[in-house]
Amino acid sequence: MHTDCRTLTKINKKSQHAADQKMVLATHRVAPTQNPNCSRLYLRGLNSISRSTPVTSEETRIRNRFSAVAAAVAARAKDLMKISTDQAAFAAQKDAPNGKKTMRAFLWSLEKAAYDEEHQG
Repeated sequence: MHTDCRTLTKINKKSQHAADQKMVLATHRVAPTQNPNCSRLYLRGLNSISRSTPVTSEETRIRNRFSAVAAAVAARAKDLMKISTDQAAFAAQKDAPNGKKTMRAFLWSLEKAAYDEEHQG
């Protein structure tokens, strides 16, 4: 069973009227069923989408890692000195059992490994 969930409208948390706004969520269940009620709409207020706990140091570390790796991938994708070698390395590993199937996924794996190597400890 697969559920597809989309936000139709969001709450502008920076607005002075944020408490009066509602977020509309739509879900659609994709499964073989005889039940015609497979779509639902939900209304959520500001209190139900606001975080109730502070950001932990582990979450901050994960966010910083993601930001750094994303920036490194973007820079590496535009680096003319590395493009041809990266393309050759990507083509060589693509059909391997655990090979990355897209160039972006391949670059993410390289930069993630480099970041982890640099920041281990």
